[in-house]
Amino acid sequence: MQDSEAGVHQGPANPRRFAALRNKDSRPYLFTSGLSMMADNTEHVITYWVLWQTFHSPLLVGFQVISHWLPFLLLSVWTGTLAEKYDCRKLIQAAQLLFMFVSAMWGVLFLTHSLTVWEACILLVLHGTAGSLWSPAEQLMLHDYAGRAELPSAVRLNATFQSLGILLGPVVGSALLLWLGPTAGIFVNVLIYLPMTILMWRTPFTGHTRDSGTVDERRRVGFRDTIRVLRSLRRNHTIMAMIILSGLTAITIGNALQVSMPVFAERLGAGGEGGLAYGMLLFAMGFGGVAGGILLEATGVLRPTVRAAVLSTVVFGAATLVFAISGSYAVALAALVLAGCGEIASLSITQSVVQLEAAPGERGRTLGVYGMFSNGLRTGGGVTLGVLGALVGVIPTIAIFAALLAAGALCAWWYATASRAASDPAEPRTEPDLNA
Repeated sequence: MQDSEAGVHQGPANPRRFAALRNKDSRPYLFTSGLSMMADNTEHVITYWVLWQTFHSPLLVGFQVISHWLPFLLLSVWTGTLAEKYDCRKLIQAAQLLFMFVSAMWGVLFLTHSLTVWEACILLVLHGTAGSLWSPAEQLMLHDYAGRAELPSAVRLNATFQSLGILLGPVVGSALLLWLGPTAGIFVNVLIYLPMTILMWRTPFTGHTRDSGTVDERRRVGFRDTIRVLRSLRRNHTIMAMIILSGLTAITIGNALQVSMPVFAERLGAGGEGGLAYGMLLFAMGFGGVAGGILLEATGVLRPTVRAAVLSTVVFGAATLVFAISGSYAVALAALVLAGCGEIASLSITQSVVQLEAAPGERGRTLGVYGMFSNGLRTGGGVTLGVLGALVGVIPTIAIFAALLAAGALCAWWYATASRAASDPAEPRTEPDLNA
């Protein structure tokens, strides 16, 4: 595939390091995005603890995972169309207000001791819906803030700040549970969503400032648009390769490591040490994500190309495979840190490539399709882990998933490069530079 066919323009060979942090427009968004992601995970810590203490239901535990990711699978293209057509500031505010409403309702139900299973299920679904509404609008805002030249930095740093929020969420949630209790803690959590909500009133960017005039205002927002967008994207093998990578990650490793960590902790002899050694295993991968994002931004060692996306995904899969087969606690910790680095590199590069390759008038729906696979397929990840884990065991299943992810990433690279060579055999088979 030639760069001209992909709509990719060459950018500076050496873009500014931490460009999005130097940008006075995108900098506040990065900080508030991390705060909102921290509030998201803080809510999980508090509500999941209360739900287990109240109902002791394994089925409800499974539904907690499904309800978080199923809205991404069902709604991502639709919410992407909304982000493409309407003011993204208002959509992000709507998502944040929905997050706050859900947290407040948890607090009311905790306070009145009236929580039931069906009420919990409704709130869990609404929480997942808020996330699916936020995601495409967020990506369009990043493009609007940074522009093509600094978009990879904005995507990478946004992923890093959100990884930091995910890392700090359990810490803040546990502290609120310990100091204030679940009821007061969940009400305090409502306030953490406010900075981003206020920022959306103050910023002049709408998510469409740089793409003015490219969106068809008459387009209807409907679910049938999903099929049409998928058909149109089949012609862009670079975007499809990124979707394959993200979807394969979601349905294999995805959230499987976090869910299965108690099994690995027991195998590594970390189950009976007051929780510290187990907590270090959980912390290691999150730390790797944050450290990896900062390192990649500081060095600029990986540019947004198909090759870099594949390489980082292979590193993620290989490091996870080493973790799964290792009997050494120190090796396992090091492998998890490396896996975190590979995961954030894969996530940020695939998102950047999709944004840079997408047509300006279809960026929202394209990101919606990407989100449907990268987030929505995590719904099925728990099913595959449960079924295969019951057959061969959890640890061998994680090893199989990791190997499949690494092999699948190489297949996605072959798919992108082979299709490019077939489309124009006269062109040299060089890697397109998507840095812009």
